Amino acid sequence: MRMHKTSSAAAVLVLSSKNSNSQMFYAKINCVALSECAGLAKNFAAISKRLLATKQVEQPVCPAQPTVSLEQSTVATLEWQRARPYSELPKDSVFRLLTKFLPGGRYYNLDSNALEMAMKKDHGDIFVVPAFMGRPNTVVLHNPEDFARVFRNEGVSPIRPFATLRYHRSKLQADFFQQIEGVLTTQGERWSTFRSAVNPLLMQPKNVQMYLGKMAQVNQEFVERIRSIRDRDTQEVPNNFEDYLQCWLLESLSIVTLGKQLGLLRDHSENYEDALKLFTALNTIFTVAFDLEWKPSLWRRVRTPKFRRFLQAADNMQAITLKYIDEAITNLEAEKKMGIVRLENEMSAFERLLKIDKKIATVMCIDLFLAGINTTTSMATAVLLCLAKNPEKQQILRKEVMHVLPQKDGNFTADALNRIPYLRACIKEAIRIYPLTVGIVRVTQSDLVLSGYRIPKGTVVNMVSTSLFTNESFFARPNDYLPERWLRSGAMVEGREHESAVAGAQALRPTNPFVYLPFGFGPRVCLGRRISELEMEVGIARLVRNFQIEFNHPIDKPFKSMFVNMPNMPLKFKFTDVE
Repeated sequence: MRMHKTSSAAAVLVLSSKNSNSQMFYAKINCVALSECAGLAKNFAAISKRLLATKQVEQPVCPAQPTVSLEQSTVATLEWQRARPYSELPKDSVFRLLTKFLPGGRYYNLDSNALEMAMKKDHGDIFVVPAFMGRPNTVVLHNPEDFARVFRNEGVSPIRPFATLRYHRSKLQADFFQQIEGVLTTQGERWSTFRSAVNPLLMQPKNVQMYLGKMAQVNQEFVERIRSIRDRDTQEVPNNFEDYLQCWLLESLSIVTLGKQLGLLRDHSENYEDALKLFTALNTIFTVAFDLEWKPSLWRRVRTPKFRRFLQAADNMQAITLKYIDEAITNLEAEKKMGIVRLENEMSAFERLLKIDKKIATVMCIDLFLAGINTTTSMATAVLLCLAKNPEKQQILRKEVMHVLPQKDGNFTADALNRIPYLRACIKEAIRIYPLTVGIVRVTQSDLVLSGYRIPKGTVVNMVSTSLFTNESFFARPNDYLPERWLRSGAMVEGREHESAVAGAQALRPTNPFVYLPFGFGPRVCLGRRISELEMEVGIARLVRNFQIEFNHPIDKPFKSMFVNMPNMPLKFKFTDVE
């Protein structure tokens, strides 16, 4: 069975069989997929007319049916010849795949991680999700050796598809972006040009470290905010503590990007309502994008209600971010008129980039606000949960932090974070236990042999790593929270009783370096990695120095796995002051 581009909803799925049962099935599939479109499924003729009037949203990043090339210049001839053909990869037919997404089907209503694990159980460590409803074929990988081969052959401009956001920026907001669409949606030379402009400001540790002092001030405000919102009797924070986490991280991000605080951790902040709208928009984007990108949907042909929700959320997110950016520009212009001149190391990333290109500076901020708030909120939640459920690890960390922060409200010295290696290990282990994403998507830029199969150039591959984190073949004691596994040999950690664990860290480390890549790998590694790491290290150190952290509620499924993993329960942490 094949998927065909068509201008008629009646031909979205073309049967290879004349069987009447099959025809009835596909009619049912059409109705399910079109049920998002309010009332459209009731009038098939009206749907057809609308489809005729709707242009194709985008061309697939890779061919719907890849053609195997035997060019000897791209792969070793012998290896390619011995490999099994692409056509032999395990897969469901389109018919069978879509039945699994129907109510009562195996994949119905699963989140992204559960969906990937169910597919792995059906097909193994490598298989094809066939093209359907405008989506290209996707090869799913669960083997870190394959990950390594993909990354090592992706070239200087890796390709990562994000179709929904690409449509929003290149079609609906084309006049604003003017082909400068940022790092999330562009490919090739345009991506490389943008990334080259922003990398020095955001990826060089020395350029991010200069925000340490201001971030530390934000974290102190967050500590005071926790004290003001927690229950006097139980010491627990309210159900909406996730909002406060996001405010803390938005404040920290605003310092780096815009060079100012928004006042979100203070009472009666004039920016608080906008911030809540921003968080709502981001939650919608990451929740809905998963359904649109990975599940059956006609959004590439019709603006379904769910797709319209995504577009409205993207508009809202952009509008609020631009409001913050405009305010920053106004402040800079006012300072210029007053004759205020700051040294280079006192400028925000936005101000420094503004001198080079205003559009690049603006889009950089939009990208960082879009990609850096929800992910870092999930990271902070993961670390707090792991420390709360492992008080002995929390105590080790607190002793270490007290060496660089003897006073609760003291200042961090420039080298403070380099002297608390257990902190970084605690963070790394937490996002192994509770990953930020299910995997990493790329488009192959050369013919590759993966797990013994020929994978042609231009194939979308989804490298799923979450199945590896609990696999004893890759991690010793995978279900235990063991920050020690990330300590380098010779790392000094407070407590003599801990020395044996440090000495055995090597045995706990992953057996393959490509198993654990929370920020990606290669030229397209996460742009906000350094900022996120600094936020976490300074913030968690401050919290642990001030509070004993507990979580005294059931933890069934703490995260919902969507485009990124997001908190899935009230974060009622207990924060008790420590002496």
